[in-house]
Amino acid sequence: MEVRAKKALGQHFLTDQSIARSIVAALELPEEMKSSVLEIGPGMGVLSQYLLARPEVDLRMIEIDNESVDYLTRHFPSAAGKVIYGDFLKLGLDSLFPESFNVIGNFPYNISSQIFFRILDFKERIPQVVCMIQKEVAERIAEKPGSKTYGILSVLLQAWYDIEYLFTVGSGAFAPPPKVQSAVIRLKRNSRTSLGCDEAMFKNIVKTSFGQRRKTLRNSLKPLVAAKASREGWDADRIAEFTASPVFELRPERLGVEDFISLTRQIQ
Repeated sequence: MEVRAKKALGQHFLTDQSIARSIVAALELPEEMKSSVLEIGPGMGVLSQYLLARPEVDLRMIEIDNESVDYLTRHFPSAAGKVIYGDFLKLGLDSLFPESFNVIGNFPYNISSQIFFRILDFKERIPQVVCMIQKEVAERIAEKPGSKTYGILSVLLQAWYDIEYLFTVGSGAFAPPPKVQSAVIRLKRNSRTSLGCDEAMFKNIVKTSFGQRRKTLRNSLKPLVAAKASREGWDADRIAEFTASPVFELRPERLGVEDFISLTRQIQ
């Protein structure tokens, strides 16, 4: 018996085997050693079957749907002990993966952004992510500064990962077919070890800037500048001098990662 797709869980099961093989092949791992891999939302195992066949993959699967867990354990004997019933957003990753681990999956589109924010929390231990997500989100994540689709996830992920848009997947590759197109992207951890600024402030500046993306940074970041002025004891003239910098004339989509880092250093 197959698993019934549940709308509440955002389930659209990939059925195209050639695409499944391509997604798994996009996960680049050294063949001479075992690498820990976590698959998010395996569903009926369309990716899992090929991951289990790779001798260099030490696989774990996290699945929130009990019906899928039952299906996986019945249909894939080699998956015994590898399927975890639970929510990736709440999973105790520290105990499950004390060392580094890679992430792969057909991410539920309704929580893909939340998944990426959790991946960022573990960026020091996640060297690579290969995932299928909604095409618009994939384009946004991989986009460069200057585009209307460039946004919060673009900056935060590009600060720590090199991102490749690999290929587009049509709705006909799924059951049931989603109303949107999908895409596969690969994230590889870059060489950055530190932002060279307060990381919490960096996140706050990026989120605040794009929260009012139609405004110039002078207007959108006014509360953060006011907080700095209070800390430093600035008067109105000093605030005006500080915000006279050309960067405050820009809207957030014009700034790259390094620009946001520089801005954070100024405001922190």
